[in-house]
Amino acid sequence: MYRYLVTTMRTPQFQSSVIDEHYAFLDCLRQQGKLELAGPFTDKSGGAYLIKAANLEEARALAFSDPVHTSNSSVVTVYEWNAK
Repeated sequence: MYRYLVTTMRTPQFQSSVIDEHYAFLDCLRQQGKLELAGPFTDKSGGAYLIKAANLEEARALAFSDPVHTSNSSVVTVYEWNAK
């Protein structure tokens, strides 16, 4: 398993109603053992989370199913991260 940093930057179309769905999505990843860390940025511009996946394709599939992405509320970007 590799680590991937996912950033979620709010768009002008951000819908605050999606926040509960986003947190439920993160909870599901956590229960599956795929989420290591998550949290919002203090300036409220978005947030980030660290996931484990077999490869970049799987990481992107997970991140792009996040409700903040599917609702066009945030731009989601996935980075392979060699954190130590």
